[in-house]
Amino acid sequence: MFGDTLSLLGKRWVYQKADENQTEFLMQRLGLPYAVCRILVSRGVKAESAELFLDPKLQTLMPNPSCLNDMDKTAVFLADVIEKKEKVGIIGDYDVDGATSSALLRRFLEFFGVYVAVHIPERDEGYGPSKKAFDEFEFQGIQNVVTTDCGTTAFDVLGEAAARGFKIVVLDHHEAETKLPDVLAVVNPKRLDEQNDYPYLKYMAAVGVVFLTLVAVNRELKNRGFYEKHEKPDLMRELDLVALGTVCDVVPLLGLNRAYVKQGLKVISNRSNLGLTTLIDNSGINQRPTVYHLGFVLGPRINAGGRVGDSSIGHKLLCTKSPSEALELSQKLNGFNADRKDIEAHVLSEALEQLEGRPQEYPMAFAYGNTWHQGVIGIVAGKLKERYNVPSFVMSVESDEVKGSARSVAGLDLGALIMTAKEKGILTKGGGHMMAAGFSLDEDRIEDFRKFVGEYIKEKLPDDALTPTLDFDVVLSLEGANMDLAEKLEILAPFGANNPEPKIVIENVKIVKPSIVGEGHVRCFLSNGRSGLLKAICFKCADNELGQALLSEKDSRFDVIGTLRIDTFLNNRNLQLTIDDMKRIEND
Repeated sequence: MFGDTLSLLGKRWVYQKADENQTEFLMQRLGLPYAVCRILVSRGVKAESAELFLDPKLQTLMPNPSCLNDMDKTAVFLADVIEKKEKVGIIGDYDVDGATSSALLRRFLEFFGVYVAVHIPERDEGYGPSKKAFDEFEFQGIQNVVTTDCGTTAFDVLGEAAARGFKIVVLDHHEAETKLPDVLAVVNPKRLDEQNDYPYLKYMAAVGVVFLTLVAVNRELKNRGFYEKHEKPDLMRELDLVALGTVCDVVPLLGLNRAYVKQGLKVISNRSNLGLTTLIDNSGINQRPTVYHLGFVLGPRINAGGRVGDSSIGHKLLCTKSPSEALELSQKLNGFNADRKDIEAHVLSEALEQLEGRPQEYPMAFAYGNTWHQGVIGIVAGKLKERYNVPSFVMSVESDEVKGSARSVAGLDLGALIMTAKEKGILTKGGGHMMAAGFSLDEDRIEDFRKFVGEYIKEKLPDDALTPTLDFDVVLSLEGANMDLAEKLEILAPFGANNPEPKIVIENVKIVKPSIVGEGHVRCFLSNGRSGLLKAICFKCADNELGQALLSEKDSRFDVIGTLRIDTFLNNRNLQLTIDDMKRIEND
């Protein structure tokens, strides 16, 4: 479809496959338009599970928590802590999932009057549990420790802490090895000895694992008769944190995760978490928050503390009960986020200087600089990957070692690349998955690493992987892109990983009344010359080929790809297409 010609942005458009018979069957069963049913089929939603996908319910999707190894042991441990009001230490991570999962556990324990101390490491301390954290806990007389969003492979640190007398539970979702830490319990759906009766549990972020654990603890306390004399916490009120961590950790929005996010968005609208509500108000969000706001407005601000500021601020904000403290912390995160943008722009500029106008021996972006801020090198690697559509490696040369971050394109498994480099002794540390990785090496091995990566990519990466692609779901005429369809498409939400917002192609239209608005955006209307006009906007495109075509080619016809949304600005409901790309229709 649309031939082999590349788009104005040099991309190959890919029509997502969907069985037409299954699509017709879903249309009859659900009474929904062809476009909606085709999208469901293309995303692997079966007829028997379609209604649950469209209306995910916690009571249906939530399994018995005991299905996970060590869950019952953990529930007993935490119930004992609550009954005896023993002190607890929590070790988290410096990203949003770490902030939300540690905050969720802390809020639950503090509801019962338990004293909780939380250690969120700064980036220079490194990821996961550390001797420093356990020393702090020991000083405070704490022997019960729970790690959230970390700990599964922290064998040495946790082993030494257990030998010192700490009782430790790990609540995590990262990849596990055959070996597990020698601790009281490890609750992780990715343990290799899990039964996988509920495979979608492997998709959970750490905050989802913590929530499931708290359901088990609640049940244990109820069975003990604890709630006959004590108030019971309302776990449903905490789903705002679960939704935030789930979206920002970019885990697949499938199964239980869809229910977490859909219900969590409703809780966020109730504005029950003081810190989160204050951050929403100070971030300029003036409508009901959506997945977009969680992932691209709130998440970056909470992450900014761990990237360029104070790693603990995000966690503190989500736990505070003081309006003045909430205001102070949210303003700090806004400031850190602004600093992060400036630092990121500086590093990106220096990386581009190394790459632009220079012949590249290998199909990759490989850049490094002295003391580039470690908190932004991953973001910069992602931007280089988007710009050039090649695997990207960005490194900060520090006084003691080189720390790097990498982002990949489809067809190259970065995790395997990093593991191979470690086995060859080129890297000192490293790990990751198919699309992203982090690593460390000695400065005198940078050139060895560059050559290794380049040769590895030449051997492993298919040639066609270097041509960027843009997936789309449905092809429509201009008349078919109407308000009724846009409303029906909204029932496919929440959108996110493994359920992206649908992309539609509108065929054979002209561009009418184009104008530049804001910071390089182009606003226009689409017309087929017969019926009405469709309002459209293309963001940050005025200086590229796409924007120039929109502004100057009023007599040309295009196939246009984008996202059909209902714009609710100032409480008005208007149909609008956000344009991602176009293909020029050549005259016969």
